[in-house]
Amino acid sequence: MRVPIRWLKEFVELPVSVSVEELAHRLTMAGIEVAAIEYIGQSPPQNVKHGLHAPWTGENQSSGRLTWDRDKILVGQIVEVQPHPNADRLVVAMVDYGQGAVPSVTGAPNVSVGQRGQKVPVALPGARLVNAYGDDPAQIEVKPVGIRGVDSQAVICSEKELGLSDDHTGVLILDDDAMVGTPLCELLGDEVLELDLTPNLGRCLSIIGVAREVAALTGGKLKVKEPKWKPFGQSIEGQAQVEIADPDLCARYTATIIRDVRPKPAPFWMRYRLLLSGMRPISAIVDITNYVMLEWGQPLHAFDYDKLSERAGGRPPKIIVRRAKPSEKITTLDKVERTLTEDMLVIADEKGAIAIAGVMGGLETEVSDSTKHILLESASFHAINNRRTAQRLQLPSEASHRFSRGVPPELAERAAVRAAELMRRLTRGEIASGLLDAYPCKAPPRVITLAPTEIERLLGIRVKPAEISASLKRLGFACKRQKGALEVTVPYHRLDVEIPADLVEEVARIVGYDQLPSTLLSDTLPPQRRDRALELEEQVRDILVASGLTEVITYSLTSPKSVAKLYPTEQPPLTSYVELENPISSERTHMRQTFMNELLETIASNQHHREHVAVFEVGRVYLPDPKSTDGLPKEPRRLGIALAGLRRSPSWAEKTASVDFFDLKGIVETLLQHLGIEGAKFLPVSDPPFHPGRCAELSLSGERLGVLGEVHPQVAERFDLKGRVYLAELDLERMIPLAGEVRPYCPLPRFPGIRQDIAVVVEEGLPQERVERLIWESGGELLTSVNLFDVYYGEQVPPGKKSLAYSLYYLAEDRTLTDPEAQAIHARIQKRLETQVGAQVRGLQS
Repeated sequence: MRVPIRWLKEFVELPVSVSVEELAHRLTMAGIEVAAIEYIGQSPPQNVKHGLHAPWTGENQSSGRLTWDRDKILVGQIVEVQPHPNADRLVVAMVDYGQGAVPSVTGAPNVSVGQRGQKVPVALPGARLVNAYGDDPAQIEVKPVGIRGVDSQAVICSEKELGLSDDHTGVLILDDDAMVGTPLCELLGDEVLELDLTPNLGRCLSIIGVAREVAALTGGKLKVKEPKWKPFGQSIEGQAQVEIADPDLCARYTATIIRDVRPKPAPFWMRYRLLLSGMRPISAIVDITNYVMLEWGQPLHAFDYDKLSERAGGRPPKIIVRRAKPSEKITTLDKVERTLTEDMLVIADEKGAIAIAGVMGGLETEVSDSTKHILLESASFHAINNRRTAQRLQLPSEASHRFSRGVPPELAERAAVRAAELMRRLTRGEIASGLLDAYPCKAPPRVITLAPTEIERLLGIRVKPAEISASLKRLGFACKRQKGALEVTVPYHRLDVEIPADLVEEVARIVGYDQLPSTLLSDTLPPQRRDRALELEEQVRDILVASGLTEVITYSLTSPKSVAKLYPTEQPPLTSYVELENPISSERTHMRQTFMNELLETIASNQHHREHVAVFEVGRVYLPDPKSTDGLPKEPRRLGIALAGLRRSPSWAEKTASVDFFDLKGIVETLLQHLGIEGAKFLPVSDPPFHPGRCAELSLSGERLGVLGEVHPQVAERFDLKGRVYLAELDLERMIPLAGEVRPYCPLPRFPGIRQDIAVVVEEGLPQERVERLIWESGGELLTSVNLFDVYYGEQVPPGKKSLAYSLYYLAEDRTLTDPEAQAIHARIQKRLETQVGAQVRGLQS
């Protein structure tokens, strides 16, 4: 929001002691951030306080703004315009600047032969202007020059040459009451506050709204008066009708009619204020609606009454505020046909939609230069519905920007009266008597009870009840003492105040956030209690980082399209996913139930930049809970791991192989070992995202703890992955209770042990885990280590068989173990393997 200071001063008397820079500081300390101060036609003070700075200065040529020299850029008056003797498109204007008349050669289309009396800005030799004839906004110095044989001793300026805008279509025509010879900086010089408003500050999206804040913060007198009009036309009854079909989305709708308007440009003072506020002047009618919107904060829309009547077959039009019909279409003012949905609110007549409520009007009823009669709309629409409509249609507007933050219904009549009166004065229109006012949802005044102790509890300072009341009254609240508390009536324009805490914030704003002292808690901190689940979660992170992985954090929101990529041969169970009612984008519509798709997208994006990618994520997934009384989903913790690319960075000394399944399995085993989880098994399973035959389930005591394996080739192709990718997803919610609280210390052995190897030939489909389990069961207490160090398929092994070679270590804690003892155990193991799984021993070594 841009706030010209001269416009602001029409509604509030600023104390002489409060400079613009001091005002900006006070507003910022009250929560209304002033992002910058823009100085129009003048230089900023030498030492701008409070860290604020002008976005441009007189020396900053790239900004397009400049300082208007008091002695060289003045108000002039065209006294004569003659044709140029040597150029058909040029004229010679004699301009009086208060100390005589000087010739100025110009080709401006709004200066023609025979004109006289127009007030214009004139720049004398030595003045600096913006270069209007190139893309480079550098400043140029005005010098006397001969143009086609005629001396031009001054420049009559356009908006672009003065640095006001990029418009160079003609000379800037000033108001008739501008005094010749007045320095332009005195007439048009101004300061503009650029406010960076948060969504709860919708009340400050108007000059009057900011004036209320300024009056409260500075003690200046507020000069806001209720708008009045002079309706001399016939009664509005019978000229139009208004009906609100959906009062839940439209609290109030007013309409008035202004007849016999004369199409003309708005006066310079209005166009100039719109320009400083960041809006482009268009025509008197449109400019008036925009001007009132900026002044009061109430968006307006003007319909061509004759076009509405024509659509009604010559009868008085009937305005209907309703939800759009399925697939209803409308061509908006930007000449784009838009398809609407049933949850969008439209302004319609009996023939169809004529505007998207609070967003943009329709092209068919647009006001044009030929418009004679106006139907003026002023209404209040539902904030959230308006925001959703504007977002879905990708159609932002100044009106929607305000409606989406809340516009009180009480503003509708005030703005309609103000705009209608301006149209009467500026276009000589005739206002119909009366106002069509549909107001089905009139709410009672909001009254909030505030206890003074609440101020101290939330702010940490004591404020007397009289001071609380005085602070709130400065902001327009009405206060009444009632049984040790204040009953506060909220003014109509403060839609953001609903609970006592909101009133406490208002008191803090008046006091000034920078004036609140730093305080400590008056109570002792509660005793610290361990959160074992959180501790183990952090331990998991430390273990995986130590294993060479990098932690990533992906979105908790996903989409059916992304999840479907994980299922190459079947449909994903998307019906069980938690779906958002108001998603931020089409790519984030559901709460995730797995990390897999997000981790694979992370791998794909990183493979463009590096040859080795090893990442993990610890977080929560969201599962529907039919037993939940509040409708909220379960949020169990999960761990996701993804590997791809080379095992390590390439080296000249050795070639580096790519990661494989056993790298991933080793990381999981390391995690289990450090968490103290014993007895877990890796069992072959089939899972849609994984390669058939290359997927394992992590299981403990029959309970599934997770799944890991190589990503299915079709899934890898869908995610645009390079090479083989390995993925694991573990259920931390189940693993954390299994983690050992204490890891026992094992002393070093006092006596030497005996190491022996055994190689057995077994069926190729026999899991290694079963062979190892039989070895442990047969080895007894003296067997302390079993390590698989070789798996062999080759000429010495029959087809359909494999050779597994193990290194076994025997150790007695109370004595030195003898070879015969070790041989006896070894023989027992061999016999057990032969009888249980049909193993053939290839060799026995010690």
